[in-house]
Amino acid sequence: MTKAKRSKFYYRQALKLMPAGVNSPVRAFYAVGGKPVFIKKGKGSRIYDVDGRSYIDYVLSWGPLILGHAHKEVIKATVQALKCGTSFGAPIKDEIELAKIITRAVPSMEMLRLVTSGTEAVMSAVRLARAFTKKNKIVKFEGCYHGHSDSLLVASGSGAATFGVPNSLGVPKDFAKNTFVLPYNDIDKVDALLKANSRNIAAVILEPVCGNMGVVLPRNNFLSELRAITKKHNVLLIFDEVITGFRFLFGGAQNLFKVIPDITCLGKIIGGGLALGAYGASREIMSLVSPLGGMYQAGTLSGNPVAVACGLRTLQILKKIDYNKIEGLTVRLCKNLEETAKREGFKIRINHIGSMFTVFFTKEEVDSYQKAKRSDTKKYAAFFNAALNAGIYIAPSQFEANFLSFAHSLSDVKFTETVFNQALRGEYV
Repeated sequence: MTKAKRSKFYYRQALKLMPAGVNSPVRAFYAVGGKPVFIKKGKGSRIYDVDGRSYIDYVLSWGPLILGHAHKEVIKATVQALKCGTSFGAPIKDEIELAKIITRAVPSMEMLRLVTSGTEAVMSAVRLARAFTKKNKIVKFEGCYHGHSDSLLVASGSGAATFGVPNSLGVPKDFAKNTFVLPYNDIDKVDALLKANSRNIAAVILEPVCGNMGVVLPRNNFLSELRAITKKHNVLLIFDEVITGFRFLFGGAQNLFKVIPDITCLGKIIGGGLALGAYGASREIMSLVSPLGGMYQAGTLSGNPVAVACGLRTLQILKKIDYNKIEGLTVRLCKNLEETAKREGFKIRINHIGSMFTVFFTKEEVDSYQKAKRSDTKKYAAFFNAALNAGIYIAPSQFEANFLSFAHSLSDVKFTETVFNQALRGEYV
């Protein structure tokens, strides 16, 4: 490995100008040790740092780049839009085309509103749920991250149904008191909570497949039972599909699991790598959004023409692609590492679905945040750094998802298998 002189130089500069030298916490590599590499460019399945090293990329900007870096057609559409202007603050035709393709693909979204980020989409969806139900409290699940708005930056001190308390400085306790926190995959606790408090609860929100405690899948009937219970108690169900939207198939996880929420939040893939989010629901619910109704939400850059063009071309391409290819490569990669671990006696669990996966350094099944937290983060850090040194870029945290793109090839995966197997043994390749 080279000395990464330029990355270290830029990092020292960044430390003086930005908290921890980064603009989003996990990029600082605090969870895995070492110093972050600074990226210069990406192409296909690879990224290249400022020191000239290349890496097969399984972070993919945390999920949006399902077609890979700098896809030729996506770049062309984005540049064409950019030549016409960066922002208008007025309606454009492509907004209609993007809305059409999304609403036809995602069952719960008869109408939508474009916003600038997943955080903004979720924040707006929660406000909409409160406006529609005229109730104030919401339910979230441990380990499900829904952006950094105040009412959702809460955690519970135990697995019991309690009012949340803030897990970030600057979040007033009064905000957190409107949020219940429950263990993910525990339908009995949801049922008990809604029986006792449904008259005060506007909505239950969750990631249908978790990606922010690492990949954690819903148990057999968790989503369908959750849908039945929320309907029974007149509580709205919100799916945060910022990560899962268009990741497993053309549409959302709701298409895969055949469970239709009341409100859906999207981001990441629908922007193709640029800043774009959306929230949507039935016409009845969306009729409350200003200026039709009294639920106010606005944004100067909402429906930004460059982001819309990038996202629209991405979805147009995805509509014609066979997702089985990307899923097959993911299954192969995960099974290979599982077989090595079993043969060598290493204690790992690999959760994967579609083109998402996480390697947990634990011996037990990971189906909740509490179990995910029992993973050996030191072993993960060693695994991460061994892989990085060999040219494989995975999430710099045990509690994040990794992704494959349609740009990843069989040769990429074969090389990654070799690196992962050696990294699992603690070898530097």
